[in-house]
Amino acid sequence: MTPKEKAEELVNKMERPMDGVSIFRLAAKKLALISVDEVIEALHEHHWQNRLIINYWEEVKQEIENYG
Repeated sequence: MTPKEKAEELVNKMERPMDGVSIFRLAAKKLALISVDEVIEALHEHHWQNRLIINYWEEVKQEIENYG
């Protein structure tokens, strides 16, 4: 999955209605960004082993920020 596709998937998952209440896109993007930041932070613990994975998640973060 490309970083752009992953970004769209995360935002869309965060935006889905929960118990009949829809989350606005801005809030969904914020939640998705928080999730991605947590992944990146966890990967930085062994950054020398995870450089390619970190790069992927940083691209996902950038795509979320640019997402409609």
